[in-house]
Amino acid sequence: MPPPVRLSVREALVARPRPAEIALSLEELAAATGLSAARIERLVQLGLVESTGADARPFSAATAARLRRMLRLHRDLGVNLEGAAIITDLVERLEALEHELTRRRMG
Repeated sequence: MPPPVRLSVREALVARPRPAEIALSLEELAAATGLSAARIERLVQLGLVESTGADARPFSAATAARLRRMLRLHRDLGVNLEGAAIITDLVERLEALEHELTRRRMG
């Protein structure tokens, strides 16, 4: 397994997850993030990872991207996962506002 890629602070905070509609199982999410299934289940219990819980594929690819962003913040900046979730929420809100502002300027 290759060593993890180290990102700059800007890249860790601003790297935009790619929206996707692909559904993932717990095992697929674990493989996509490098975490164990048990660890992901614990993060779901803590409310740090969202699960639909409705079927055999309860996670979206966007959830995987969000979790990878949280893990980069944790690894690269030493932010605890609760803090990384808050930062990720704020960055996603900022991106949505920037998108809305751009849309309004264009229209």
